[in-house]
Amino acid sequence: MRTLGDLQFDNTYARLPATFYQHVEPTPIPDPYLVAFNPDAARLIDLDPAEANKPGFVEYFSGNKLLPGSEPIAMKYAGHQFGSWVPQLGDGRAILLGEVKNSAGERWDFHLKGSGKTMFSRFGDGRAVLRSSIREYLACEALHALGIPTTRALCIVGTDLEVYRESVEPGAVIVRMAPSHVRFGSFEVFAHRGQTESVKTLADYVIDQHYPELLDADDRYASFLREVVARTARLMAKWQAVGFAHGVMNTDNMSILGLTLDYGPYGFLEDFDPGFICNHSDETGRYAFDQQPRIGYWNLAALATSLLSLMSADEARAALNTYADAFNQHMHELMTAKLGLTMREEGDQLPWTSLLDVLAESRVDYTIFFRKLGTFATSPGASNQTVRNVFADPTAFDRWASRYAERLRSENSLDAQRKSRMDQVNPKYILRNYLAQIAIERAQHQKDFSEVDRLRGVLRLPFDEQPETEHYAETAPEWGRHLQVSCSS
Repeated sequence: MRTLGDLQFDNTYARLPATFYQHVEPTPIPDPYLVAFNPDAARLIDLDPAEANKPGFVEYFSGNKLLPGSEPIAMKYAGHQFGSWVPQLGDGRAILLGEVKNSAGERWDFHLKGSGKTMFSRFGDGRAVLRSSIREYLACEALHALGIPTTRALCIVGTDLEVYRESVEPGAVIVRMAPSHVRFGSFEVFAHRGQTESVKTLADYVIDQHYPELLDADDRYASFLREVVARTARLMAKWQAVGFAHGVMNTDNMSILGLTLDYGPYGFLEDFDPGFICNHSDETGRYAFDQQPRIGYWNLAALATSLLSLMSADEARAALNTYADAFNQHMHELMTAKLGLTMREEGDQLPWTSLLDVLAESRVDYTIFFRKLGTFATSPGASNQTVRNVFADPTAFDRWASRYAERLRSENSLDAQRKSRMDQVNPKYILRNYLAQIAIERAQHQKDFSEVDRLRGVLRLPFDEQPETEHYAETAPEWGRHLQVSCSS
């Protein structure tokens, strides 16, 4: 295992021309202290978890001191925010220290989020608050455990420095890790300025670093776009299947690697509502849960437009045209697995598309329903009360269940084996907003960070039965059912 002194940094992004970034050092914070440390993320870079207990750890990961070999920069990008073009954004409160290569040869970016102003801060203060940092820390680890591509979080460093959002809150720095932080907007900023050489330079860099299998392809740029389309389609399907709403799918928040990036006003579906809006700033519902697949395509179209200097319009169109089939295929596979089915029939949509209508009509808790569905018995006359009891009026479910049972019997499905499979894909535990809020309030008002660590421990095993923390799988109490979350979160 490595110590902090053993980490070897190399900032390959800083080898690009200076127009891609700003050299900037983090702004120190007063009296930093460790809020949370994630040993799972530490293992990604072979870092000994004991390093977190050393006095210098918070100094380095607050940005108060620079890790040897790091080369801090703020990345430039632009983007479409809620559908409107913003010509320059960039890292306004995050600084890229560089990359660390692990023993397997994998590179991990280190991003300090909340580390002070950069030239891209516009009117912002360059800081993050403890509340949003805890939400991101927990969410990316929760999604990773659910099998969804995402950035990771190494730690949170707190400070008593006051930061103003809707009110005055304590500040924090979160250390975010990812193979790359390049976004759709990283290409858009140069394409919209007519700087086609910079578009090519960035595309060559991303292909060389992250898509090396495309280096010798005759149509390397079109192949690159097709791969980004495929990864984004897969990501959207995984979000939909698990019931995750991102909340702010601007093109500057879309990863070129198909990762879940930039957690803000996210939310997991509780009572099933296809039009669920997790961001109270999203007044038109542009990023509502059921709109995410469409917006994924819209954002890819914006990326494709920014790459037209590297390929023909027909090639770009052909790449985009693969999105719908890829999304539908992944969605069908994921939902079929959630239902415990093993065989695919021609035109097979009925088992899950009709089910979602039933869930929406009764506003049934999405996660609890699918977990309980694993107990479904196929024998004629079985009451299946465990599942029926989640419906206020089970009549519509009974009609669906009759067809479902018939389908299972046609597959010769065995109840015990099916339940075992379903429990591996239908989580018992998700990050409900009220659970995050409890952890946040204890951290903010009592400096008690134990609930952050406890909750991360529960969420890292979302499919397991955890008798001692059974209550984490329950629906929200009344006070937590309608928590509002904004972009500042």
